[in-house]
Amino acid sequence: MTNIATVSHSQLVLIDVQVKLCGVMLATEMQGMTANCSRLIQAANLLALPIVVTEQYPQGLGETIADIAQHLGNIKPIAKTAFSAWADPAFRAKLQRDKSQIILVGMEAHICVLQTALDLIAQGKQVMVVEDAIISRHAANRSNAIARMANAGAIITNTESVLYEWLGDAKHEAFKAISLLIK
Repeated sequence: MTNIATVSHSQLVLIDVQVKLCGVMLATEMQGMTANCSRLIQAANLLALPIVVTEQYPQGLGETIADIAQHLGNIKPIAKTAFSAWADPAFRAKLQRDKSQIILVGMEAHICVLQTALDLIAQGKQVMVVEDAIISRHAANRSNAIARMANAGAIITNTESVLYEWLGDAKHEAFKAISLLIK
């Protein structure tokens, strides 16, 4: 399998970007993470890629934030209590079996993103963690999670790399629309 994100193999997974969780993050880091998640969601929509969204205990942590929810259309988040999304049967049912690359974004990097990534890798999925689209309350926890995921076999990447890998060529019909997302 290639180490490049491809439209034919990718699905985007957004983990727990919820109102109450976002409120305890550093505002400047949160802005960047939210913008990158939004870019990836918009590009995935343009390219007709599957998107799976989770919410950790939404009764207590709230819904997906409006800045991201506005791009989700009719995608209904999966409410979960397990930290690893893989542990939830509804999540497993939503994943497309023929899409072996999981583009993983969200929060918190060292809890739900990490545990989901490790479980997906154990299931033979190729996990690509978008480093500039994940966040934790503490930078040290985020750094540790990135190192653990990389050591477990995840590919650590960034928003622009994924977007341009999905396109593959400046002649792609969605090139102009997706390149505008970055500007």
